[in-house]
Amino acid sequence: MISRKVNNVQEALDGIQDGMTIMLGGFGLCGIPENSIAELVRKNVTNLTCISNNAGVDDFGLGLLLQKRQIKKMISSYVGENAEFERQMLSGELEVELTPQGTLAEKCRAAQAGIPAFFTPAGYGTEVAEGKEVREFNGKMHVLEYAFKADFSIVKAWKGDEAGNLIFKGTARNFNAPMAGAAKITIAEVEELVPAGTLDPNEIHIPGIMVNHIFQGEKFEKRIEQRTVRQRS
Repeated sequence: MISRKVNNVQEALDGIQDGMTIMLGGFGLCGIPENSIAELVRKNVTNLTCISNNAGVDDFGLGLLLQKRQIKKMISSYVGENAEFERQMLSGELEVELTPQGTLAEKCRAAQAGIPAFFTPAGYGTEVAEGKEVREFNGKMHVLEYAFKADFSIVKAWKGDEAGNLIFKGTARNFNAPMAGAAKITIAEVEELVPAGTLDPNEIHIPGIMVNHIFQGEKFEKRIEQRTVRQRS
């Protein structure tokens, strides 16, 4: 069985260079590949195009890359929790391509499946559809969207084995699942790495064939982006 295990994050991210397009899994701060993001900051790669649902918060997640002006363009669906993201977008420092969340997910999944493009009703009649081909299906107008083309996809999983098979935990599955295998090279950061053959095949969410490199992260902070509590009655 082919082993996709690498020793550490530095080895996993070797090959990422300035100007590349990178997919990063996660939703808010849930399921983000935080060890990999920290390594991108350390490597000081610049002019990146990042595809992610959002850009974390000011001092965590992709917000760390924004602080150092390492991101040239963000392709995402939400910007609300990151003041620096908003500031750079409004000032014109950062190119932003806002995409409906379902369309963003499908552009990832299409790339994963090798589908070059698809039609969706989302965004028809709005700025999202400007300059794009429009076609009617069953009496409803649809917009042509193209699958993403990325150099690297970096995903976070709860558990993985040395063959690259991945299991996600709860809502941390989010964008990680459709981004795995959706780029030329997929890197999986896992909380627990086990020998091949250890995982129950019926519990695997992403097969190892979609993963090129896998490593076990050293630490996971697991912040809560918005903490909501209620008083005891």
